[in-house]
Amino acid sequence: MKFPIFQVDAFTDRVFGGNPAAVVLLDGWLPDPVLASIAAENNLAETAFLIPGSDEIPLRWFTPAVEVDLCGHATLAAAYVLFRHYQSAAKDITFSTMSGKLLVKRNGDRLTLDFPVRAGVPIAIPDDLVSALGARPKEVFRARDLLAVFDCEADVRSLQPDFARLAALDTFAVIVSAPGKDVDFVSRFFAPAAGVAEDPVTGSAHCTLAPYWAARLGKSNLTARQLSARGGELACQLAGKRVLISGRAVEYLRGEIDIAV
Repeated sequence: MKFPIFQVDAFTDRVFGGNPAAVVLLDGWLPDPVLASIAAENNLAETAFLIPGSDEIPLRWFTPAVEVDLCGHATLAAAYVLFRHYQSAAKDITFSTMSGKLLVKRNGDRLTLDFPVRAGVPIAIPDDLVSALGARPKEVFRARDLLAVFDCEADVRSLQPDFARLAALDTFAVIVSAPGKDVDFVSRFFAPAAGVAEDPVTGSAHCTLAPYWAARLGKSNLTARQLSARGGELACQLAGKRVLISGRAVEYLRGEIDIAV
């Protein structure tokens, strides 16, 4: 069986920047082990699988190790592929996902994700988190992920975490964040237990980051940068219980998967 596949760099306006995601278009769901094997073969932070042809397009996301319940950059990449190659006249696309209906709107070359807020609850700073990060954050919050907040951008940039210790923590992933020098906030994202040591740009993390920084800074429109080696730029708007996350994307390759199922 043959399926179209695309690789798209999300949250960037240049190839080799942002976060690369694979996008695979299917006629119907393949068995989960096959989806997992394709994602492992792609060996990118996320592979998005979607079934076009309906008003609410089914969408799932897999890392090389696990299926995840929400992924921003692969959703952006999936929408980019549909807008560019399959629904050129559309202004918005609705996906049906594990996290409910997700709307993506197009405004020129900028795409905006409409995602659920995942605000964190403050917790005592765990000693094992401090050991794993090699530094003590100012405060920590728990949502799906742990959010560790530091004093300044340099603190976040200089972290050299112990990924084995991070993988042993009782959390899906760890977000680290601080005020930015020329953006409202910066972040990094570590998910070694999910097969992603450090994710280049993480849309879903901003479902937790945006409400925190909106409350701290007293503003609903925020600029953000993820400080990975590839780097990524995002604009966030807190809108009640939703977060609008905007960015650009660039196609790197397109091709075809040929597998026996």
